[in-house]
Amino acid sequence: MSLSDPIGDMIARIKNAQMRNHKKVALPSSNFKVKIADILKSEGFIKDYKIENETNKSILSIDLKYHSGNPVISTFERISKPGRRIFSSAQSLPKINGGLGIAIVSTPKGVMTDVDARKQKVGGEIICKVF
Repeated sequence: MSLSDPIGDMIARIKNAQMRNHKKVALPSSNFKVKIADILKSEGFIKDYKIENETNKSILSIDLKYHSGNPVISTFERISKPGRRIFSSAQSLPKINGGLGIAIVSTPKGVMTDVDARKQKVGGEIICKVF
């Protein structure tokens, strides 16, 4: 089965798992999803992630993080969708929730947060926002 929006599927699985207070969520792995999971881990939104290789498919397993019973990720939204791509220059990258959240941006220098993109003065496609 092919998905038209694998990143949107990843976001939906994480949100659904957090609504049910699951400790882990498993989803099909790709390099792009691993980079997003790496950013979420470095920013403190998830505990950890690992890639498990089954027969011929790799599975991305994400350990979700909770603070006093509530999910750390309160909002996880897809911005740029396959039907409508949203691009931004380095100067006009949005500040998410007054600087408390992050936007994940796909730039020519790789996938990074909006703060890193502003520091390196590169723009790109705004993938999603997290806070």
